[in-house]
Amino acid sequence: MTTAHDARPTTAPVPTQSTYQNRVADYWNTEENPVNLELGRIDDLYHHHYGIGEADRSVLDEADSALRRELVTAELHRLEHAQAELLAARLGPLAPSDRVFDAGCGRGGGSVVAHLRYGCHADGVTISAKQAEFAGEQARKRGIADKVRYHHRNMLDTGLPTGAYAASWNNESTMYVELDLLFAEHARLLRRGGRYVVITGCYNDTYGQASREVSLINAHYICDIHPRSAYFRALARNRLVPVHVEDLTEAALPYWELRSRAEHLVTGIEETFLSAYRNGSFQYLLIAADRV
Repeated sequence: MTTAHDARPTTAPVPTQSTYQNRVADYWNTEENPVNLELGRIDDLYHHHYGIGEADRSVLDEADSALRRELVTAELHRLEHAQAELLAARLGPLAPSDRVFDAGCGRGGGSVVAHLRYGCHADGVTISAKQAEFAGEQARKRGIADKVRYHHRNMLDTGLPTGAYAASWNNESTMYVELDLLFAEHARLLRRGGRYVVITGCYNDTYGQASREVSLINAHYICDIHPRSAYFRALARNRLVPVHVEDLTEAALPYWELRSRAEHLVTGIEETFLSAYRNGSFQYLLIAADRV
């Protein structure tokens, strides 16, 4: 039986944070973006990332404006959920007794997806106290707070037990931190043979330096997008060996094309993403790596 105390997000002594990290926390503590909230209200799975796969563009043909809004919102959520399921599928095989770690968990959707797929225990960590509380409430509503827990902590120094995790991941959150510090923490938390998965936007080194579009995305989200090569160098330095790499750039385009026409959800960054993907300066990658 889960008690109220068991379900609360937990807080470890937070290490000294940079001014930048404090700004990121402040941003997510005040964020109320409809593109995050309206999609999550459909089924109480709140995904703070983008979508993949072919979109049903017929939703744009609905004549009734209110119904068209509902249909477009549902279709974008379906694409975002497909991305979360793709990541979760790369974590396995996992048993219900296994523990997994969701770094930069946002409002918690990814941890729930992993739990529903494998029955495993999940720990999500976010630098935002507001997100941790929100995610914890979602777990309580679902009756899974005994297996899915959220923590207001820094994902670079979590205080969670060494070697306790069978799998871990970042879903569009690596651009907020230094990769070596992040991957060192994942390597510490994972048991030998454990699986790490990341889905991320990165700039394409063969294009040259970060493009104008990448700089605009950085400014929009207060982040620092890494070059593609930096991921593989930092993984190697931290005992994480890639076993699968997938370029999801083409698969991401339909989501952005549909979102750019969702008048109730646009944030102003949609055309920048589309331009960056199409001109080759920006890529959307999935990397799965084993801890050796």
